[in-house]
Amino acid sequence: MERLYQLYGAKLLAYGCAITVDRAAAEDALHQLFLKLLRGDVELPEVARPYLFRSMRNAALNSRRRVSREVELDAEHSWFVGPQTRMEEALTLQAELSRLPDEQREAVMLHVWGRLTFEEVADVTGVTLNTAASRYRYGLEKLRERLWPQRTE
Repeated sequence: MERLYQLYGAKLLAYGCAITVDRAAAEDALHQLFLKLLRGDVELPEVARPYLFRSMRNAALNSRRRVSREVELDAEHSWFVGPQTRMEEALTLQAELSRLPDEQREAVMLHVWGRLTFEEVADVTGVTLNTAASRYRYGLEKLRERLWPQRTE
């Protein structure tokens, strides 16, 4: 369990933040997920990664339904773990990700930060492979337009 947390904890947290748009709520969802696993409430499939992301998605969506408040963008509420010197870039990216439609943000987070294949993204989100790939592509296009407008002209 510790190895799974080390491998996927930060990625699952970032994904949960993308859904809840609240780091504290995402942390709670992540901890709930691993508590279920530790208690043996669920059995992990042979390939755990897609299951973990699907479970995180469900926990984060449940959390978002319960709590609908906005959190200021500051280092304490950052979705991403990294060097403090890059915090401004991380917060800018976080702000732009939060502006994406939920489905696109989710596809981008799963594919880029979760390193899931499009097939796994489709499985986690319950859509077709083509839909998962399209959501990712549209989300990435919007991020490029917003973050680097001179490159899209």
